[in-house]
Amino acid sequence: MKFYAVVPAAGVGKRMASAEPKQYLPLLDKAVIDWSIQALLAKSEILSVTVALGADDGYWKHTASAANSRVTTVLGGAERCDSVFNALQHLLAVAESDAWVLVHDAARPCLATDDLSRLMTLATEQGQGGVLGVPVHDTMKRTDKDARVLQTVDRAQLWHAQTPQIFPLNLLHEALESALAAGVPITDEASAMEWFGYMPVMVEGRSTNIKITRPADLELAAFYLSGREPA
Repeated sequence: MKFYAVVPAAGVGKRMASAEPKQYLPLLDKAVIDWSIQALLAKSEILSVTVALGADDGYWKHTASAANSRVTTVLGGAERCDSVFNALQHLLAVAESDAWVLVHDAARPCLATDDLSRLMTLATEQGQGGVLGVPVHDTMKRTDKDARVLQTVDRAQLWHAQTPQIFPLNLLHEALESALAAGVPITDEASAMEWFGYMPVMVEGRSTNIKITRPADLELAAFYLSGREPA
């Protein structure tokens, strides 16, 4: 079984209020995106990582990952789904027909290796793919447009979806292509697969697998990463 990974990295992360995209911000001794890619490359089964970059990206060449022989780049798109699609197009030309692909956020640097291993095992056994995530533990509220509470939502069987998300390469490409052509809103890769009629399995991971979105997230990620045993 062959595995490949895709990292969409063409976004700018406006909520960080930073002069540079959030994936390139320094985190301990390397850039955020280097941590995210390093977590994927820690699995020898993942043959390569394809990074989708913005057309005017001037930061990538300064990362540690840029010189890695297992990492390649493609041109990203206007939206995350466009970047993923471009990377899948590239992989279809080089990967085996029965390959699996993992899609991971460029700004999610705290992925644990054992969570990744469990995702790959359970998702491939299930056959239709899988999503790393954590069950919802907090009380959930639904509001109106003015933030007034309308109801309390039953949190049973609700999950916070994370990445990586893993699917058969051919199926994900077909689902994403069809969803984009139909104008279906694609919030993550699983949403394209769901729209296409598949039922990915949720695989529980750590809540520490955070996505860098706001400035405080960098401090939290540094805390999580500094507490790990050396690889």
